[in-house]
Amino acid sequence: MTDDSAFFPPLSRGPRESREPREPREPPRAPRLAVLAPLLGAVLTVAPTASATAAPDPTATPSATASAAPLLPLIASSLDPDSNTCTTASPTHVSSVPWAQLALNLARANRYTRGDGVLVGVVDTGVAPQATGLAGRVRAEGAAATDCVGHGTFLAGVIAASAVPGSGFTGVAPEARIVAARGTDQWGRPSADLVAQGIEAAVAAGAKVVDVSAALPVGTARLRTALKHAAVADVLVVAPAAPDTAPESASGKTSDPPPAPYWPASSEGVLSVVSVDVDGERPDGVPQPVEADLAAPGEAVTGIGPRGTGNYVANGASVAAAYVAGTAALVRARLPHLSAAQTAARLRATAAHASVPLLDPSGALSTVLPSGAPRAASQDGLRLPETAPESGVVPRAWALAGACLLVGVLAAWAMAVGRVRSSRRTGGRKPV
Repeated sequence: MTDDSAFFPPLSRGPRESREPREPREPPRAPRLAVLAPLLGAVLTVAPTASATAAPDPTATPSATASAAPLLPLIASSLDPDSNTCTTASPTHVSSVPWAQLALNLARANRYTRGDGVLVGVVDTGVAPQATGLAGRVRAEGAAATDCVGHGTFLAGVIAASAVPGSGFTGVAPEARIVAARGTDQWGRPSADLVAQGIEAAVAAGAKVVDVSAALPVGTARLRTALKHAAVADVLVVAPAAPDTAPESASGKTSDPPPAPYWPASSEGVLSVVSVDVDGERPDGVPQPVEADLAAPGEAVTGIGPRGTGNYVANGASVAAAYVAGTAALVRARLPHLSAAQTAARLRATAAHASVPLLDPSGALSTVLPSGAPRAASQDGLRLPETAPESGVVPRAWALAGACLLVGVLAAWAMAVGRVRSSRRTGGRKPV
């Protein structure tokens, strides 16, 4: 068996490891991430800038554009307020199935369920209700119905977008519904109070899973209260274990801070997630958490945007958390009797064994867990009939057969002895 720990850097699991010990298991039934690496370069070219939107060169000729790998606009987690410009529509479609969907084997997972009946809260920059692949399945009111940045719409697409004609992209739970709540201002800048308000709104709307995009350096009393309320309401909260990008220093350069806890991911009961790239490795130059529960694809991920029908690309642990939230929606649709805590435990228990276990959607939906672990009544293993009490008929039959055989042998021996004695008395002559 291949050691999957080679794909992940060592991260201290901290107190979470002692809360939920996991049994070692085989890696998920999904293509190895390293095998998929060549696909990424062949499918798309990511704009190498941290700007909100890197549009294709409008002066490029059609022939030149067709001969090169498509250039997808990058959706960042926030925009520069001074630009006063929202993310524009993408003109580019990618027909190939994105690497993240192949790595997670979402096609197989959707054979079990597509998330019908589950409401997922997205606490981010808002969600465009008419976004491609989401129309008719988004509930957004007030400011949450306007997504200037596009990040919330992108994450909602990762969670629940249906197949789009001309694009190979689809969400994890394409029949789940979305309730949008703002956790940031209109430019994508989050705060603890806004995140708390968004969680409260999603729980009040009936969400069973809440995906939060923010990773805050500090928590607040209101945020802790909102998370406790979610736990009491049996709602699973999923959040990135670290921010998508490192903060800028006073000189304008990105700093490389030491591992640190971030909120709400560090709160008890919240499922924390880090991102991996197409090689199954943690990206360079991203903030590191002290601990994390799961890893999922989060670098150069293809998705949808708030406008138009084209594709975008996004990076970061917030994208990885959306994959986990979508998988949680699948589990809650297929195994509705599981609580939020049991759903989280199942996702961890069925993930690929590594320092930070890699999400396995189909494994979470199909694996029969050992006794004492969360399991579905419909997934109980086949039960062999109990051993019948011994009747004694068969042993007695064998004893009778043995006795008969012994009597036969003795009779034959007696007859042979009689003939020998008779022959001796007559001197070997036959009687007249």
